[in-house]
Amino acid sequence: MQFPRIVALAAALATASTFSVPAEAGDHGDAVLAGVAGFAVGTLFGNATARPRYYAPAPVYVAPPPPIVYQPVPIYYAPAPWTPEWYTYCARKYGSFDPHSGTFLGYDGYRHMCV
Repeated sequence: MQFPRIVALAAALATASTFSVPAEAGDHGDAVLAGVAGFAVGTLFGNATARPRYYAPAPVYVAPPPPIVYQPVPIYYAPAPWTPEWYTYCARKYGSFDPHSGTFLGYDGYRHMCV
């Protein structure tokens, strides 16, 4: 941890500053001593009240969606209703085709228009 090293450094600076100020410095020596002591106290207080750093979670990478493939709509040929081709087409496609009504009997039991 870095906290004990900083505390030791601050204490060493505060202790060394009391012995390194010459006697003839006068008022300036007291200012230097007060500055070093303030730095040491500020360092101690700052480290004691510091909060741990917040690290954002690692980004989550998601695979891109599959490409969209557009396919043409199939075109079905059916002859126009009520023409001779239509009668032939419906009679071949549906065994229950009624040419008079143009309908056939579906598996659901209802009659449907041949389209």
